[in-house]
Parts: sequence; C-alpha cells; structure tokens
Amino acid sequence: MDKEPNIAILENVRIVLVEPIFGGNIGSVCRAMNNNDVTDLAIVNPRPETDWDDARKLSCNAQAQLDARKEFHTLAEAVADCTVVAGTSARTGFYRDTAYSPREFAPIAMESAQDHKIALVFGREDKGLANEELALCTHIIQIPSSKRYTSLNLSHAVMVCCYELFTAAGHFQPAEEKAEEASSELRERMFDAWREMMIKTEFTHDQKLEHMMMGLRRIFTRGKLTIPDVKILMGLARQSIWVSNQWKKQLKDSP
Repeated sequence: MDKEPNIAILENVRIVLVEPIFGGNIGSVCRAMNNNDVTDLAIVNPRPETDWDDARKLSCNAQAQLDARKEFHTLAEAVADCTVVAGTSARTGFYRDTAYSPREFAPIAMESAQDHKIALVFGREDKGLANEELALCTHIIQIPSSKRYTSLNLSHAVMVCCYELFTAAGHFQPAEEKAEEASSELRERMFDAWREMMIKTEFTHDQKLEHMMMGLRRIFTRGKLTIPDVKILMGLARQSIWVSNQWKKQLKDSP
C-alpha cells in the first residue's frame, strides 16, 4: 500500500543534534520525533561518555529512531544531502536577526521536503550552535519564549519544531462530532421541560421565571447542542420533576 503523502514528507525531515551532552536528552528527542512522525536522527560528533542506556530508557517507544541514528564527524557531513537547513538559536545579534518562528518556518520546510531532504539543527545544551555552524544553515529558527529564560530544554525545542512541521503536513485530523445537531423543535421541548422543572422544584418565583429562562437559553445555545445532548438535559429535567413530586407527596402523606 502506498504511503500517505504527508507521512512521506515528514520522512524527509532530519533532526540533527550537534554534540549533545546528555544521553537522556537524546532519548527524549527520539520520543518527541516519534510523536510527530519524524524518523531521521543524525548526531554530530557524539561524546564518548554518552549514556546510551539512559537514552534508551527515555526514548520509551521510540527506540527504533535511536537505533537507526546516523553519526557524523561534522555538521557539514550531516546536512550534505539536504536542501533547506535550519539552525535553532535562542541568542540574538548579527546573523540571527532574520530568524523565523517554528510556525513561520514550517511551510518553507514542507515545500522543500516534498522532493528533498531537509534538516533541523539543534546545538549543544550548554552553548548552542557556533557561528561557523550557523553559517551552514539556510534559515535560523527562534522559538518564542519568555524573557525570564529563553533557552529551552533540547527535547522540548525539538518537540516544538517537529509539532509545527507535523501540523503543516496536515497529517492530524481532529475527531468530528458524529451526532446530529438538535432541531429547534427538540430544543424547545427541552426548554419546556426545564421551565416545568424550575416551577415544580421552586427554583425560581413566577415573576423571575422568564428572566431565568432567558439566562438558561443563553447558556445552552453558546455551543452546538446535539440530539443526545438535548435528550440528556430533558431526562435530567424530567427526573428532577419526578423527585420533586415524590418529595411533595411524602410531605403531604406524612402525619
């Protein structure tokens, strides 16, 4: 069976980590990639002391991405076959003033990923990307964040960027309401039941009844009411009327 086009596009996205410090962060990056259908991971100059057991533990169900990682000596080698190369940076200044947000960058990335490999490059946890590494990038991405602390955890930064690409690819389809919307006639029957309930339970006095009904209408018409919604609300009103009648009967029959 042919792959869906949007999944194929995301398979053209490569996440490049430059000299990551912590194995746990590498594993968490794999998990973030897996959440967004991104599978291509490259690591530039991995450290000899990397805790790969920790990486495997934090990758959870994304161990396949971790096991399939490619390792390169230099960033130039890691992005050699890519067209668009976007480096992430929290710092500002010369060379960094034309940065895109992840959302602004996503359509650019998806256009090129139709037919080519593209790369998102993330720097070291403590120092980010050096200027000579940013020079290899065609675009710079800055993730909007509070001035209190502009630097994101490595896996969080990957998640934000991959999420925007995943959304731009159009892969996710939110669930749709399947129940039919209630008709005006059915809604009016529901309002009649609630009117009777407010009277029988003495929730409001006669002089305030219409005012309360207008408030109730505003509450129940702020969103779409489906047929099951209305039936539940009608059932609630009718049950309240029944309980009120039983209570009044007991009071009347009691000595």
